[in-house]
Order: sequence, then C-alpha cells, then structure tokens
Amino acid sequence: MPLPPLPGRPRLGRAALPPLLLLLLLVGPARPISFQLPGKARKCLREEIHRDTLVTGEYEISAPSGSSSGPSANLKITDSAGHILYAKEDATKGKFAFTTEDYDMFEACFESKLPVGTGRMPDQLVTLDMKHGVEAKNYEEIAKVEKLKPLEVELRRLEDLSESIVNDFAYMKKREEEMRDTNESTNTRVLYFSIFSMCCLIGLATWQVFYLRRFFKAKKLIE
Repeated sequence: MPLPPLPGRPRLGRAALPPLLLLLLLVGPARPISFQLPGKARKCLREEIHRDTLVTGEYEISAPSGSSSGPSANLKITDSAGHILYAKEDATKGKFAFTTEDYDMFEACFESKLPVGTGRMPDQLVTLDMKHGVEAKNYEEIAKVEKLKPLEVELRRLEDLSESIVNDFAYMKKREEEMRDTNESTNTRVLYFSIFSMCCLIGLATWQVFYLRRFFKAKKLIE
C-alpha cells in the first residue's frame, strides 16, 4: 500500500516538471551516427538546415580488423547546388565546421576506396557526430571568454534554445502562410478555368444547335 504524501510537500509527476527542467531535457547531448561502409561503396546522409546556422561535425573511420592497410575513404559535404563545403581525401579522423547561407538540404557522403572485401574482411566503421544550431556552440569556450558562471552558462544555453525554438515556429508559420497563399492561388485559377470551360461548352453547344438547325433547313427536313 503506497504511503500518503507528506503534508506541505506535494507529489511531483510528469505534469509538474518546471519549464526550466523541460528545456534542460531538450538540450541533451545528441548521439553520433555509426554505420558500416563496404568496399568500393558510397553512403550519404542528408539533413535540412536553416539559414545562418553554425554546423560542426566530428568523424572517425576505422579500418577493418585484419587489414594490412589503414582506413581509406573520402568525405565530401555539399549543398543541393553541388557547392563543396568540406572535402577530405583519405579521411581517417577529423572535424569540420561551416555556416549555412540559406535554408537548404545538405549532404555528407563517405566513399570507400578499399577493394571489395571477401568474407574475411569486414567493412569499415564510420562514426559521424554532426551538430547544428545550439548543439554546435561550445559553451565552455564562451564561459572562458566571457567569464561566466555555470548558472549563467546554462541560462545562456536556454536563451539560445528558446530563440531557436521561436525561429523554428516563425519559419513554420512562414511556410504555412506560403502554402496557404499557394492553395488560394490554385483554387482561384481552378475556379476561373472551370468558368472558362463552362463558357466554352455552352458556346459549343449553342453553335451545334444553330448549325444543325441550318443543316436540317437546308435539307428541308424542318421549316
């Protein structure tokens, strides 16, 4: 039998979590992505990122166990227009960083240069930890430069997170307005096209009636 709560100390549940704690849960560390890269293969990861957003990443390519040579793969990061934002040949381990100029789809591609392995040679292991926005900022360096206390650092992080959420909602609202305008414009065009089609059909039907009437009169079938 559960004990009753102590007087003056209400029991906390999920609904009682303060907003500050919820924001702290949202800014938890992101987990890196790991996958196997076969020989002479190419794998790409795509992600949509907003404009003016800092993107940082750290990657590591592990050579197959039992291989006499080290890892051999190329890394290239491009946008939808094909602009190269980062490129590295014979990549093994490193970091990259760039700032987006516009909202776009970005692609990180790993291409293996190893020959196709047999059953005795496993694939290369690729680990990628890619962050953007609030996750990409180094708050430890910011605290050192601005001499901030731990609580001030957390408040700065929460401020950046709230600003990011507001920007995301503003972008979604803008997209919703654009889609609504597009739907209204499409509906207007469909309405005008329907009216034009009805006018054409009525005109064609009227012409057929008069044409058939003249034809039957010429054949003296009707008066």
